[in-house]
Amino acid sequence: QVQLVESGGGLVQAGGSLRLSCSASGLFVGGYIMAWFRQAPTKRREFVAAIQWTPDRATDYADSVRGRFTISRDNAANTVYLQMNSLSPEDTAVYYCAAGRAWSRWESTYNYWGQGTQVTASQ
Repeated sequence: QVQLVESGGGLVQAGGSLRLSCSASGLFVGGYIMAWFRQAPTKRREFVAAIQWTPDRATDYADSVRGRFTISRDNAANTVYLQMNSLSPEDTAVYYCAAGRAWSRWESTYNYWGQGTQVTASQ
């Protein structure tokens, strides 16, 4: 049974940082494309970042987070991370970890999802 468990969310002041973790069981993060999505109240879930399973660990970021967020993967720990810097209230959302086989920003292409972790950035 595949499980993705997010952690590291919380409340932070604008300009602050958080590091989210996604711990996987039942699948090897080194064999999947791993991604982060987020969903703010009253909004649709949106793509945040993704990392390839290939050795070059290519990454992709939404324009809104590029330069502030960094996605990474630790195969030995079977965990994916999202380092978030310079947070603003616009980043407030539930953040989800996802795993899939297609290099895509579309949530429909991801097969496995975590339950999400709340990130709140206050003024």
